[in-house]
Amino acid sequence: MSRKGVALRAGFAGSLAAVVTVALAAPCARAQNPKTPDLKIWRQAMIAPKADSGFFLMAARRGFAEQEGLKIEVIDVKDDQVGMRALISGEVDSFDSATGGVIAAARGADVKFVGCSWLAIPYVVLARSGITKMEGLRGKTIAASSSGTPPDIVARASLAAFKVPDQDIKFAAIGSDRDRYNALLGGIVDAAVVSNEYTPLATSKSLNLLVEARQVLPQWVRFCTLMNGNARTLRRDAAVRFLSAEIKAFRYAVSHRPETIKLTQEVTDAAPNDPRPAYVFDEGVKPGVVAPDFPIPIESLDWMRDKLVELGQIPKADIAAMIDADVRAQALERIGK
Repeated sequence: MSRKGVALRAGFAGSLAAVVTVALAAPCARAQNPKTPDLKIWRQAMIAPKADSGFFLMAARRGFAEQEGLKIEVIDVKDDQVGMRALISGEVDSFDSATGGVIAAARGADVKFVGCSWLAIPYVVLARSGITKMEGLRGKTIAASSSGTPPDIVARASLAAFKVPDQDIKFAAIGSDRDRYNALLGGIVDAAVVSNEYTPLATSKSLNLLVEARQVLPQWVRFCTLMNGNARTLRRDAAVRFLSAEIKAFRYAVSHRPETIKLTQEVTDAAPNDPRPAYVFDEGVKPGVVAPDFPIPIESLDWMRDKLVELGQIPKADIAAMIDADVRAQALERIGK
């Protein structure tokens, strides 16, 4: 990928030393017009760009942030855990996650939900030829990710739904969707949890779809915007402006299919005949998936909390204490609802 890499600061936790790259936002307006006031920097962590990038980078790459007086610097991270550590440490102002947010907040981290943009979990469990059901994974290896990340939760919830004990399975913690998919194609693992964007690929025709995550986690939210305490208090005006830009960008994205797909192709270097950008767009605009106005679905977050408690990931915690609804309210007021 052609995007410039920028290392995270040295004070970051050791495990973040390998954080991938920084995708810089589009050239700010003041570079084109010297009379434009200086833009405030907002640092947003994002799981390395995939076929949903047209939605999540629209604000940074198509001028919506500049309209709000911001320049968004997007930090690519490999998974939820790395992104959450970046947010908690203050290396970034915000991060899009739901699972990581519930886990971190339940354990006492100063992070809060300010809105949710992707309300359905887009993962699937694919298996090699010869394995046609979850029960067929006994004694086999499944590629997920680090404990507590969405792919790991999907793997364990899928096994539980089909009454396959965890101890009967070998788990391979492999960080990215692409790496897990390639491990499956290469015969290194027997099954893998990957984004549903891999299902339309020609190479997936030899694989078996065992379960869609939405079947076993029907109320699981994929992406919510989380902010740390400093962003919500010391940078309150910028926080409201950032969410305003995101809402406007998502509203634009869902109603401009060609432009959103084109942006995804730009940032992922997808070939024109790659089916994934269009597939993910069409999946995203289905009812109950992408939510351009960034609602906060408390009932779904409560449901997620209960599942995470059931899976032994967190202690019981109050979801209401994890939410700052005022940022969204101020953002909607700013843009006129």
